[in-house]
Amino acid sequence: MTQAHLEDNTKHDPVKIAKPYNDEHIENRVISILRSGRLVQGKLVEEFEQSLCKYLGSKHAICVNSGTAALHASMLALKMENQGKSEVITTPLSFAATANAIIHAGCKPVFSDVDPEAFNIDPSGIEEKISERTLAIEPVDVYGLPADLERIGGLARSHGIQVVEDAAESIGAVFHGKRIGSISTLSCFSTYATKNLHTAEGGFITTNDDNLAATIRMVRNQGQSSRYNQKILGYNFRMIEICAAIGLGQLPFLDELNERRRQNAIYLREGLSKIESIGFQKVDDPSAHSWYLFSLTFDGKRARMSRDSFVSKLKESGIEADVAWPTPIHLQRYFQETFGFKRGQFPVAEGICEKVFQLPIQPFLTHEELDRIVRSVKQILV
Repeated sequence: MTQAHLEDNTKHDPVKIAKPYNDEHIENRVISILRSGRLVQGKLVEEFEQSLCKYLGSKHAICVNSGTAALHASMLALKMENQGKSEVITTPLSFAATANAIIHAGCKPVFSDVDPEAFNIDPSGIEEKISERTLAIEPVDVYGLPADLERIGGLARSHGIQVVEDAAESIGAVFHGKRIGSISTLSCFSTYATKNLHTAEGGFITTNDDNLAATIRMVRNQGQSSRYNQKILGYNFRMIEICAAIGLGQLPFLDELNERRRQNAIYLREGLSKIESIGFQKVDDPSAHSWYLFSLTFDGKRARMSRDSFVSKLKESGIEADVAWPTPIHLQRYFQETFGFKRGQFPVAEGICEKVFQLPIQPFLTHEELDRIVRSVKQILV
């Protein structure tokens, strides 16, 4: 269908793919912190950590200043306990930070291909990648759908290695009745501005391991076990009080906001299910997914246009669609030049990146906006 036939959305505001939560209580608390002069990693960060432990069912939560810092600190702590091990098995279908953190910790990423329907790392391909140098397996809960932590955890235990879960997108998700953050050796979350639970910028690590928690707390604070008592080489990964205040203000509403995301995803899936050129990430249990992103696949041959052209047309019609991720990690220039990765090594991940895209499902969408999404997609494709 030509652009002339598309719905005229010029009089509408764009349908945003993300809308960070805010309210008057958070704003007042932030102003109060600024006026107090006590800005960095104080009582509110500690309160946020305790609240996260209670919500997720974990023994420890350690707040840091980004999801990447969460992964980096976790890898460093594990490496300190496992001298001589320096490989981490992970997925090529993720944001580059997943692998960057491995490298920053002095380790090597070892990629394993993904499941073609769920988009998460395929457990059946992991074991052949395990060697005497393997430090950990790093699954990613892609778009908010938990990886197969039962099979991955079983593999890790049988080989005496650990699981560092990249849970950046899965706050509030559930696996076999347990919240993500209470299952793996280490679970690393992002609280970046677009995430289901945001602190503007930030992240945190959960674990039930006392020793790892203590090491990570030193890593985030220049290696200090107490003020001016440096025991290890560390970083400044501290979270500021303002970020903790923003997160604390949302945590009581997180399940409600996630449920809105689920309902929006279900509504869009039903509305688009009969379009032959559209497919969906396989989700067996919608209540287990955090629905950070609603990810679909696009069949360019059936649609007679490219995925990128389709996404551009959606944006022109006022729907803020996105493509996460257009290029798998192993085909990013740095990884090809540094490690020699080539196209064709992980064909499933490569194929998904060529056809995946996302539509808005953030919790503040109205029914009118959801209907606009469905109408716009159909006007372009049907």
